[in-house]
Formats: sequence, C-alpha cells, structure tokens
Amino acid sequence: MSEKLMYEELTPKEFLARLQGAPIAYLPLGTLEWHGAHLPLGSDGIQSQGFFVKLAERVGGIVLPMLFVGPDRYKIVDGKELFGMDICKSKYGSYPDQQLPGSAYWVGQNFFTQLLRHILARLRRAGFRIVVAHGHGPSTNVFRDNIEKWSRELDLKLFDCRRDDESDGLGIQTDHAGANETSLVMALRPDLVRMENLPTDRDVFPLAVGHLDPRTHASPELGRRAIDMQLERMAGILTEACRALRTEC
Repeated sequence: MSEKLMYEELTPKEFLARLQGAPIAYLPLGTLEWHGAHLPLGSDGIQSQGFFVKLAERVGGIVLPMLFVGPDRYKIVDGKELFGMDICKSKYGSYPDQQLPGSAYWVGQNFFTQLLRHILARLRRAGFRIVVAHGHGPSTNVFRDNIEKWSRELDLKLFDCRRDDESDGLGIQTDHAGANETSLVMALRPDLVRMENLPTDRDVFPLAVGHLDPRTHASPELGRRAIDMQLERMAGILTEACRALRTEC
C-alpha cells in the first residue's frame, strides 16, 4: 500500500509523523470551471493536487483538499452574473459573453483573500511551517501578492510554483485549457480528457480556450516533461527551506 499523503485521510498519529518528517502543507487552488469542451470542470485542482502528490512523495509533507472557490473577472449583464471565461478577453479568442456550462466557483477577491489568510493561520496553528499553494490563476495571484505580508505575520515560509520565465511551456498551469493545461491533465488523468469533443475543423478555435491550440500542441509527453522539471525545481526549493528551518531551531 502506498503511503498516505492526503490530509483528510490521515489519523492524528499519521498526521504528526508526516508533520515531523517535513512540516509542509500543499494547498491546491482549484475551481469548478469551464476548461474547454475537452477537459473536466475541476481541471485546476486536478492538476495542482496531482502535482502536489508527486512533490509530497519526493519531499514529504501533507496535501490538502483542493479549494474550489476563487476570484476572477466578474460582471452582470441583463441581470445575469458572468465570471471568468464567461467573459471574453482577446487572448482567449473571440466569442460572445455567455454563461458557460459548469462554472460554479466565483467569490469576491476580498473574501477570498480573507479566506486564504484564515486557512494559512489554521495551518500554522496545526504545526506547519511551510505552505505551497498553486492552481487557478487568479487565486494564485492573490496568494503571490500576499506572500511577503503573510510570511511575516504568520511566521510561515510561503511558495507557489511559478517561474520567472515560463515561455518554454514547462510551467504548471500557464494557460487556460490550452496546450499546457491539456498536457498536464493528459499526464496526470488521461482518463478524463476528451479531445474528440473539440471542433474537427482546425480553423475553428476551441471556445474559451487560451494560448496554444491543444489539438496541435498538447501531448502527455509535454505534460510529463513539465511535471518532471517542476518536481526537480520545487524539490530543491523545499529541501532548502526545510534545511533553513532546522538551522533556525
């Protein structure tokens, strides 16, 4: 039987053992959101949580349940709430603003900021010293924007998984249902990908999909390359963070 890594599955004794081994919490910032016609609605959390499980297997620590609410673009049209990919932006192609099927995650940014801080404070109380949070773009932005402040206030070391330059396509969740995210889901959960749901006419770009066309650029091999490279990178960062904590003690 593989070692248990998920917070909700651990007994108190197992929790304390993993915490002593590495006081790292991994928080997947998910959504329930349209990710093209070919990917599951929970793609954000599926990717971040799947990556975190692999990272915890290598470095240690505990993986939290995915947080499915988050902030995003928002407006009201004819009395109807639209958010996220409901609202067209030029980098996502051209389509009429509309309520896309399945999206059910939006909360205001102020509320989400308070929620994240409360979660981090509770994790610090439970004994964690390092928290890695990553996933849905706007949610990750809020976390990143507050890293310096919350690190100081809560005595935590905080990290996300973004690199300064991700133009090589080897980041974790660098587009919206395009080549990067599709490749990651292909690598982590190929059973959930339905490429046949996308238009067969390559001149018709998939609805509300961002960046490179997944029909021509996505592959499980690309997903595995991104995961392997980021595992190596993040493992180094977290190993050094744990070493620094031991020095402090």
